[in-house]
Amino acid sequence: MAELSVYIGWDSRENIAYEVAKETLLENASIDVDVHPIKLQDLIDRGVYTREVDPLASTEFTYSRFFTPWLADYKGWALFCDCDFLFFGDIAELIQFKDETKAVCCVPHDYVPKEGVKMDGKVQTTYPRKNWSSFMLFNCAHPSTRALTPELVNRETGAYLHRLQWAADSEIGQIPEEWNWLEGWNTKPSVGFPKGVHYTNGGPWFHNWQDVEYAQIWRDKALAIDPQFMPV
Repeated sequence: MAELSVYIGWDSRENIAYEVAKETLLENASIDVDVHPIKLQDLIDRGVYTREVDPLASTEFTYSRFFTPWLADYKGWALFCDCDFLFFGDIAELIQFKDETKAVCCVPHDYVPKEGVKMDGKVQTTYPRKNWSSFMLFNCAHPSTRALTPELVNRETGAYLHRLQWAADSEIGQIPEEWNWLEGWNTKPSVGFPKGVHYTNGGPWFHNWQDVEYAQIWRDKALAIDPQFMPV
């Protein structure tokens, strides 16, 4: 049995981003990890995802990420992250942040986007606790987390879900910034690498995002996975 289950948001327009996130997470992991894509269409086909299309949703996993505890059968701990990550750190280090009094642990960013548009022309929305939900270590058995039923995720507002209002403030644990290092926002370390680089505005799989930090490393990983890879 894996020591940690990881659920990565998957978007049909960004499969190579998912593959790079998965590959770099696994190659740096010193523990047994299960990695699963959260595919929106799968949840729709199973009849558990019934939300109307949200014109402000920038990815297919905008809301489906909150199915992570349900997918994990509300047992143990499970990590969710967006697909636009490049990992340099050992995911085993997250084990130390498991705290049974917490419903979820994340990086508590104080982030205000500089741009009004991101990635492939999607609107960049601004709201409190932005990017907290892009990397969440769920305590799946915690009572507040167990409240994240498919019915609640389908019914509640994006603000309620993404601002983690389903958990009390005292039930939100903190993970160091280096695990959800926002490219173009957070300061580049003087030595070494962030544990997890998050291309929250746009990544090297897009033509006009080739000059971002660590882009060459990302491209090398992408080409190793798919020699036919070309930015879109």
